[in-house]
Amino acid sequence: MPSVNLHGGQLSLDELNAIFATIPVEFDFIDKDDIIRWSSANHHRLFKRTDKDLGKHVLNVHPGHSQKRVKQVLAEMHGGTRDSIKILINYHQQPVSIAFYALHNDDGQYIGCVEVTQPVGDFQQRGSLWRNIKQMFNKK
Repeated sequence: MPSVNLHGGQLSLDELNAIFATIPVEFDFIDKDDIIRWSSANHHRLFKRTDKDLGKHVLNVHPGHSQKRVKQVLAEMHGGTRDSIKILINYHQQPVSIAFYALHNDDGQYIGCVEVTQPVGDFQQRGSLWRNIKQMFNKK
């Protein structure tokens, strides 16, 4: 079974794919040329990505109203004046966190960014302490 050596350890490809298929967070890797090279393929995605999206410029998969801001953030990441941005939007009446994180290699060179999208409505629920306690005993 092929494996990947990572900072912090080693994972098999099966393990790595299982991680990204299981956690309810969307990840999209955008390379240094702003091309989408990888997306987490899980059923939790709010913003669907297909194999046809791979190889496209990131602006081609974002709605028109957000393209100007995405372009600005990417330019700031390329220029080294921004390492991340986190925003909160409402999507289908649900709060969603979207974050972009600049990625650098061991020499400090910009190699792209990762876009991380996650619904956060459960984080804001009243009674979340009680809900968390109940979930510890409720096996799903």
